[in-house]
Formats: sequence, C-alpha cells, structure tokens
Amino acid sequence: MTDITLPWAGEPVRVGLVGAGPWARAVHARVLAAGPETRLTAVWARREEAAREVAAPYGARAAARFEDLLDGCEAVAFSVPPAVQTDLAGRAARAGRALLLEKPLAADLPSARRLADAAEEAGVVSQLVLTNRYHPAARRFLAAARGLEVTGARSNGLSGAFLGGAFATPWRLEHGALLDIGPHLLDLLDAAIGPVARVRGTGDPRRWIELTCEHTNGVVSQCSLSGAVHIARGGTRVELFGPQPPLVYETDGLDHEEAWPVLRREFATAVRTGVAGALDARRGLRLQELIAQAAPSRAGGAVQGKTPGRDA
Repeated sequence: MTDITLPWAGEPVRVGLVGAGPWARAVHARVLAAGPETRLTAVWARREEAAREVAAPYGARAAARFEDLLDGCEAVAFSVPPAVQTDLAGRAARAGRALLLEKPLAADLPSARRLADAAEEAGVVSQLVLTNRYHPAARRFLAAARGLEVTGARSNGLSGAFLGGAFATPWRLEHGALLDIGPHLLDLLDAAIGPVARVRGTGDPRRWIELTCEHTNGVVSQCSLSGAVHIARGGTRVELFGPQPPLVYETDGLDHEEAWPVLRREFATAVRTGVAGALDARRGLRLQELIAQAAPSRAGGAVQGKTPGRDA
C-alpha cells in the first residue's frame, strides 16, 4: 500500500484510542494526532483521569464510557492488554468501526479466533501494529529475501523490559516474551522465508524461550526470545543463511520514528478504501496459531494466572 495516492481530500480519519498506558502515551496518541491522515478524537480508559492526561495534549476529549468513544469516531485504536482487546475490539467491530489492533491479537487462540471472526463478519477493516513491518529497512530486507535461496535462519528478540520500568506491565510479566515479542519475530520469519508449518518451543517465556520453526519449503529457523535480560539496548535481529552472504535485518541503530507515518498512512488508506492490507486480524490469528504451537501446555499460548491490568 506504500506510495498510494490518498483517496480523500483533507478529511482525516477520526480515530478513538482505547487505553492510557505507556504505549498509548508514548506512541498511539502522538502518532494518531500527528496526521494529516488521522485525527485523534477521544481517549477512553478504565481510569478517566488517565484518559484525560493522554487526550489533553492533542485537543482530544476523554470519553466517559466506551460507547461514547464509539459514537465520536469511525475507527478505534487499541493500546490495552490482549485479554482486554479481544472483548472491546469485538464490540467496536460490531458497531462498524475499523480496528487498529495491538499484537498479540488476544491472550489465547480461541479468543483470537473470536476477534478475527468478529472483524470479518462485520466487514470492517483491521490492521495490526507490527512495528517492524512498517519500517523502510524491514521492507527492504523482506524484498531482498524474496529472491534469496535460504538454507537456514536464526533470529532473536531480546530486551530488559521485564526487569522494571514503564513497560514491565502485569500482562507482560505474566505471559512473557512468547506472547509479547514472539509475534514480531514469527511474523518476520514467516514473511522472509516462507510460511511456518510447525513451531516447537523450549524454556520459560518469562525468562528465556527458544523456538524452532519448520517452514513449508523445508527451511528450519531458530528464534531466541527474552524480555528479562540485562543488555545495553534491546532489539531484533534476523539472519538468513544460504549459498550467498547472509542477509541481515537489525533494529539496532534504526530510527523507529520512520515506521509511524507509514503505519498511519496505510491504516487511513485502508479505512477510506475499505480494503485491508496483509497485516490484518487474520494475520494476527495466524501468528496466534504459531504461538499456541510453541506453548502447547499453556492453554492455547497463554500462561494461566491472574487477570492482567487493563492498560497496556
């Protein structure tokens, strides 16, 4: 969808934001308010005071109820834990609102299926915030990978986010790196090499987990995931090996701000044309299926335990 001429003249898509956690504050609100393709109209969160704090810098209103948010927008962006996203996004879809969804789609596979089905049955556009896929460097990497003979691959997604700080949120600490970081790496491996047929996981998602992916074309790839390691700078690395020099995608040193205008433009274009791109709720369901394979003893890919907090 890149380089498509915007099909509207000066009228931004009116987007409501659900959530007032660290990602909502640092990314979602700011990016949606920046326009010109979108306009942040309202914010709703469990705590109205937090919603006001997120909305105020951008001239948006704090919605008292979720239904009030829906009344004032044509699309809804979500920045809440996956267990919360499932129910609210389903309600937004049934109300005819386009969906900008966080990964993972849900906390478990049955919930992900329900949400993907709800979006499809309602006929609404959906799009996933898979950050890497909107960055020009990742798109160059994937374009180069299409013509490559790949013998094998390895990747990692490592950070110290679970050790403390704003992003050590309850759902991340409970479910771990497989549910939080896993969608990014599985998506890149699946897109770069070919469809993943099977995934096996070993380890503890809350500490360190290793994934072995078997692709339909016979290639085997490896993936190391952790959010609980003390490293200078977290990031993602994917290496494709074959008879030619390795092809590498590395997020260290990238300016992540380059991804947001692409995401915003493509979401707004999808809303206005009514045509979703490849990174829709069905893609989220596909990734959730792979996550569930990697953690067969964890209730469809989710670690069982207490209900996480509502804001991501």
